[in-house]
Amino acid sequence: MRSAADDLTARARIRDAAIIAFARDGFDATSMRTIAADAGVSAALIVHHFGDKAALRTACDDYVVSVFTDEQHELIAAPTADRIRTALHDLDRYGPYIDYLGRMLTGDSPAAAHLFDTLLTATGAVFDEQRSAGLLEPMSDPEMTTLLVTILGLGHVVLRTQIARALGEDGLGSAGLLRATLPTMELLTHGVYATDVFLEGTRQAMGSTETARPRRDSGEAAQSRRGLAVSREEES
Repeated sequence: MRSAADDLTARARIRDAAIIAFARDGFDATSMRTIAADAGVSAALIVHHFGDKAALRTACDDYVVSVFTDEQHELIAAPTADRIRTALHDLDRYGPYIDYLGRMLTGDSPAAAHLFDTLLTATGAVFDEQRSAGLLEPMSDPEMTTLLVTILGLGHVVLRTQIARALGEDGLGSAGLLRATLPTMELLTHGVYATDVFLEGTRQAMGSTETARPRRDSGEAAQSRRGLAVSREEES
């Protein structure tokens, strides 16, 4: 089992400094000299340990992926499905890993593909459990829906800078995550449109033979939602 401290050898210091620098400035804008200065070593020592910047990036990719997918990695004490969520609640400690993750997921490295596939599989497993428990609406394409929900979950990580600009606050900060929680659940539970007109129009345009399915909510649940809506209108 790897230690969270990782013994701070020269190789580990170089890797950690590179993760922070790549996350902050991007791979292309980060020089070996910058990483060497941040790690307190010579550029020659980086070449000795890693060969070149591309090889160093591969090592960083593999390490960050292991942080979020390897339950034997002690840096984050949580099951694979909860490791990103755990990191988001302690950005002071894990912020560089989250930012590195965001940059990495926009690339096509084997490590990025492995990480995305792991997260996609985890989302699918959650849906399978919820489907078995009768908690999900029927889906025309479960595979695509699983993919879309996975993308939705990663949006705050990949688009952190743009979200912060649009909202005026860090979307990954405690306030930003709290603000996103209820709208996300509303979107997943009730959707956006109050009518099936757009859905049926899309089905007809695509030549789908499926017909609209009634929601499986009980009358009590539907009445509760209507009462909540009325309460909100009265408050406004």
